[in-house]
Amino acid sequence: MQKYWLVVMTNPLEGREDEYNKWYEDQHLADVLKLPGVVAAQRLKLSDKQRAAPPYPWSYLAIYEVETNDIQVTIDTLKARAGTPEMPVTNAMQAGGATWVFQPITERLTAG
Repeated sequence: MQKYWLVVMTNPLEGREDEYNKWYEDQHLADVLKLPGVVAAQRLKLSDKQRAAPPYPWSYLAIYEVETNDIQVTIDTLKARAGTPEMPVTNAMQAGGATWVFQPITERLTAG
């Protein structure tokens, strides 16, 4: 199986961060984990400490680990389900997020 990372960067609408986070944590992560090949999910929030000065385009990151021999099946299923009862989308999220699929080009290195 080939390993991939589906990386999604988004923002909540102004004043609706709690609703956005509730949807993501209570609904959306589980929905994405039902996609073929998706084996793990994690959300991250932008730290207050950054190397570069603001503005920053996105404040939230979701990383999904995918193991599959055909990533196109995962992508096509995501496209087909997004915004349907199988994968509802919140109206508390800003339009214009970014979604990318990455694959490794080196072995994973560790310190030490």
